[in-house]
Amino acid sequence: MSSLIHVDTGSVYAITLLKSFCLAFVADENLVNRHTKSTVFKDLQEAYLPPETKPRSPWVILLCAWLMGFALETPLFCVPPVMHIITEELRLSHAQSGLIFSVPLIILAAIAIPSGALADRIGIRKAAGIGVIVIAAGSLLRGTATDFLTLLVFTCLYGVGFGLLLPNLPKLVGSWFPPERIGFVTGVYTTGIVFGIALSLAITLPVVFPITNTFQGVFYIWAIPAIVAAIMWWIVVKEPHPGSRQGKPTGEVNRSSYRIWTNGTLWLVTILFFIINYVTFAWLGWAPQLMMAKGAPPALAALMASVMPWVSIPLTFIAPWASDRVGSRKLFLWPSFILFALALFSAIYAPLSLGWAIVVAVGLAAGVQLPIILALLPDLVPAEAVGRASGMVMSIGYIGGLVGPWLAGYILDITGTLNLNLIVLAGLSAVGTYLALRLPGTGIRARLHK
Repeated sequence: MSSLIHVDTGSVYAITLLKSFCLAFVADENLVNRHTKSTVFKDLQEAYLPPETKPRSPWVILLCAWLMGFALETPLFCVPPVMHIITEELRLSHAQSGLIFSVPLIILAAIAIPSGALADRIGIRKAAGIGVIVIAAGSLLRGTATDFLTLLVFTCLYGVGFGLLLPNLPKLVGSWFPPERIGFVTGVYTTGIVFGIALSLAITLPVVFPITNTFQGVFYIWAIPAIVAAIMWWIVVKEPHPGSRQGKPTGEVNRSSYRIWTNGTLWLVTILFFIINYVTFAWLGWAPQLMMAKGAPPALAALMASVMPWVSIPLTFIAPWASDRVGSRKLFLWPSFILFALALFSAIYAPLSLGWAIVVAVGLAAGVQLPIILALLPDLVPAEAVGRASGMVMSIGYIGGLVGPWLAGYILDITGTLNLNLIVLAGLSAVGTYLALRLPGTGIRARLHK
């Protein structure tokens, strides 16, 4: 029973990185002038938009993208800190409580592909704008919930918006910024996603809840970022010109732009994303149990598990930006899998005193992996196919996030220890290393080679 409780607690953090994962999306190709001594701010200023679609400045698009990422996650991750209050007031079972938290992820897996196709058909401005409006509406309506059914229905509405917006984030920046700046821009807006996750987990109970002393008030307050994001999006953002995407896709997709299901490179990225979600969710779902098994009290174990998203925040920005500077994505990807494998295998034998080093290493690896691998999509796929490609990768990849924690718990029930799970996770990370090395080159190095 105790282990079951910790699974729920872990899955809270689990999905944190999942999105943190899920949200890094963007690209590579760096036509960097190695004699240019540019700073981060200079890079931002140079991340130009085509004149016919420029709203006012690149800062406007980046601000909207950052706020959209922040507003996407806060309504989801404000739930775990007040879950015990919701459970008590609405008299929910643990299964019902878990469903309230996980149903947006289930909906995402179901509609990721259709939502990507929708953006390809009606345009990213309309698709993303509809998504953020639905998120705001669902978040607000959850504040009116008085029983399990109404809370579930309005959470499902939020989940529909979540599924409309998240798969289209790669297309969002890929449509407005040239390929040589996509990595930098991705790093900027991805920090909004991870910061939203970390902040909502950290301040919902001690800061936000006391304002109204009701869980309904929490939902109202965390709906504000989505409302602001929706207003800004529809007022200042214009649909990009069909020819505004600069640069050409690389790799196999050139020969079959619309045949995403038969594209080998895209399947390779999808498998990698599945592995990332499986490993990360399983780790986060059971990290508190692991630390308790090593002697940590429950509060300390939960604190150690929560370190991961905070460690990931700087790297979600630095990794894609640095890959622009270096001109290669996979150069950052495969070492992160090695770090993950070493950290997970070390966790089998490491004492509690080394637990902090392990969770930091896991956070570093995850902070690099997800922005980089998801950033490959605009590199590999033409602009008109990015929505569908993102939907394919996320729909299948997120299944790993659902299966990983459950299968880890099943193995724990059979063996009575987490050691076999750690071996499995380390082995999957090793497989990820091999697959990452097989990715085609993207960026300036691949172009110079051709």
